[in-house]
Amino acid sequence: MKINRSSVLNFIFFFGPLVLVSYLYGFSHMDDPTVAWGGVPLSWQTYIVPFMFVAAFGFLMYWWIAFFQLDEKTLQSFRWPWGKSDGQGLNRLLLAYAIFLIPSSFWLESTIYHINHDTSWTPILPISILTIVTIGNVMLGLLAYSAHKDGIKNANLMFIGSIMLGIQCILNDWIIWIIKFPW
Repeated sequence: MKINRSSVLNFIFFFGPLVLVSYLYGFSHMDDPTVAWGGVPLSWQTYIVPFMFVAAFGFLMYWWIAFFQLDEKTLQSFRWPWGKSDGQGLNRLLLAYAIFLIPSSFWLESTIYHINHDTSWTPILPISILTIVTIGNVMLGLLAYSAHKDGIKNANLMFIGSIMLGIQCILNDWIIWIIKFPW
């Protein structure tokens, strides 16, 4: 199957909202949704919650520029910083989005599973999922960084969007939440 701009956009239109639906579903069937915060103190939660909105804005900024300001040929030129452009940029972009979005839709359910079945192996689920999400976030940032280095218009804003997303996904979720959660 040839990956084109439309197929990547359709993927995001399906899996982006699925992440939000998974959160709504997960929190709706929890007895006490605050347990999902784990050991993150309330004072830190007031710092973290606004960054959820910053992350959403960063995601949307990246997405808007990539799919509504850049043409398909430009997206095909996306490369990793260590490689050359080979026309497979949309494949890379789809891979980065897939590694970011698909696991994101399973994080809360895996956390709920761990809370309800606290065994020695259940922490592996949410930690692994957040690690994979982090890798996807970094991949999006690397693609934007390379696009910026290649002189693609507004790629710097895409890179900033990936950093905004990374504050939440990497710093607040992957580092702080994992350290503070009472495993």
